[in-house]
Amino acid sequence: MKKAVVLLSGGLDSATVLAIARDQGYQCYALSVDYGQRHRSELAAAQKVAQSLGAHRHQIIKLDLTAFGGSALTDQAIEIPIAGEKTEIPITYVPARNTIMLSLSLAWAETLESQDIFAGVNAVDYSGYPDCRPEYIQAFEQMANLATKAGIEGKKLTIHTPLMRLSKKEIIQTGIALGVDFGLTVSCYQADEAGRACGVCDSCRIRKAGFAAVGKIDPVSYFA
Repeated sequence: MKKAVVLLSGGLDSATVLAIARDQGYQCYALSVDYGQRHRSELAAAQKVAQSLGAHRHQIIKLDLTAFGGSALTDQAIEIPIAGEKTEIPITYVPARNTIMLSLSLAWAETLESQDIFAGVNAVDYSGYPDCRPEYIQAFEQMANLATKAGIEGKKLTIHTPLMRLSKKEIIQTGIALGVDFGLTVSCYQADEAGRACGVCDSCRIRKAGFAAVGKIDPVSYFA
């Protein structure tokens, strides 16, 4: 089986991507990053999702981004916005997070002699993060093939983003079809230790709208 590194946050999107990679016949190496996020219950969710979807291995890397702060997800002094989506890039954007996570994925992939990385970035139903755009992924892939021994030797790395053009409704439908247990996932930016969601942050709003569009009840618990 071909090996693939799959970025797994523990949320709805990354769980669906793991299911897609598995369905495509890859032996999946799931990678989660403990970067000091305030919604730490997503890491426990990632472990459950990895086990549920048969990941060959699940690795959690600790990298403390609270030393830099600059985001509501890494600085407890900054409140999570609950007023709805806005046109500007929100304060929940974590500076360079996807670049850091993709770099870690790249390092592991090269070690595993894998030429495939899967990531759940999305350019449709998202919060406006600049590192979720297709041109960013294309640029990173080009850089990866220039900066690695594998790339220089002609073993081209591909970054797969199967959710890039899907709406949240379509992502949920895909996950359901592939047997994802969305009750295991945590998407909320301020989920409590038990993984219960607030229901009012941007991530919760987008998730709830997606399930409503599918005509399904979100299986996670909400504390608000």
